[in-house]
Amino acid sequence: MKQSFQNACLFAAYPRLQEQQDFYMTRIAQVQKGFADTFQKEAVHIFSAPGRTEIGGNHTDHQHGCVLAAAVDLDILGAAAKNESRWIRIFSEGYGMEEISLDDLAVKENEKNTTAALIRGVASKISQMGYTIGGFDMYTISNVLKGSGISSSAAYEVLVGTAINHLYCEKQLTAVQVAQIGQYAENVYFGKMSGLMDQTASSVGCVVAIDFLDNQNPVVRKLDFDFAKAGYALCIIDSGADHADLSDEYSAIPMEMRQVAAHFGKEVLREVTLEEFLPQMAEVRKKTGDRAVLRAYHFLQDNQRAIAEAQALEKGDFTGFLQLVKESGYSSFMYLQNVYVSGSVAHQEVAYTLAVCEAALAGKGAYRVHGGGFAGTVQAFVPVDMLTDFVKTVECAVGKGSCHVLSIRAAGGIELEKE
Repeated sequence: MKQSFQNACLFAAYPRLQEQQDFYMTRIAQVQKGFADTFQKEAVHIFSAPGRTEIGGNHTDHQHGCVLAAAVDLDILGAAAKNESRWIRIFSEGYGMEEISLDDLAVKENEKNTTAALIRGVASKISQMGYTIGGFDMYTISNVLKGSGISSSAAYEVLVGTAINHLYCEKQLTAVQVAQIGQYAENVYFGKMSGLMDQTASSVGCVVAIDFLDNQNPVVRKLDFDFAKAGYALCIIDSGADHADLSDEYSAIPMEMRQVAAHFGKEVLREVTLEEFLPQMAEVRKKTGDRAVLRAYHFLQDNQRAIAEAQALEKGDFTGFLQLVKESGYSSFMYLQNVYVSGSVAHQEVAYTLAVCEAALAGKGAYRVHGGGFAGTVQAFVPVDMLTDFVKTVECAVGKGSCHVLSIRAAGGIELEKE
């Protein structure tokens, strides 16, 4: 059945709606049909949760640092309805059905690294917060490609949290609380150590500067900035690397940073200053090894860069912003060392993609490793007048379809409300 949705809601979710209206309305119809075919009834609600792009602060969030991030116009779309049972049933197109009993929300070791763990974790945390939740059915489709570096897992967590919030919590959960619930599910149930940036950017929407000094009450500030109006396009380039399980590589970063913090009697590096750290580098390396010291040095510098990047955007200093993005990229490569997997010689796809971007930009714009790193994506800010040639050059060298031109999305996790 064809339905009309509120235009303001659609434009907040899909900034390119005017140019690509048929595409977006077809997706909505697709998810409704998928729900009807799977559950033999019509969907009552349509939920959407976006992917995210990390703009500043590479691996700073898990040390209670500062980041600059944004929601993008790639999303997971879910058609849903209550099912009057104690089961959550979610069918993800291309992956199949997950069924979770609300009477069994304990952590399960055999579910680690699975979608079921994320659903169970989100439901468990909301129940722990005192809400009485019930079952629902949902059918999802996604153009947030898994392993794309745009955080499909965070978008999925936010989608499930948003659905439960609207269906059973009378929308009482804030966007930040939904993000924290998603992080809990990922850390405790899924088994991946992660900070709160991905979930917050997806749940809140827009360009956001986030300070995680108090991780339970992060300070989130929306920035009114449009990259397109500054004459630049935001590109995310898939390096094409093998996305095998990299949890150990990711987890080693916060673990090593915390080892350095422990030397100073602190839990996280946000509690350590660069002035305290520098005189004790030689002593710290004896305890933790060189890589941990270098990663700590990256954090202490990149945390300040994230703050400076937000200030530059607020002042309209885009040239200064681009310089900070470049510096962050160099620091990630040299000190954080998340551009390729340790010991890998023949496969260094992210490093290769960075080189391609450098050549294609010829001194203009900026580029950096994007997100967690190791085998993911590269971010580039490309002058609009160079965009066509940039995409052509990158896709010739990296692979057809590897360069995604994205727009910033105003909305975070939302329900697409009908007229």
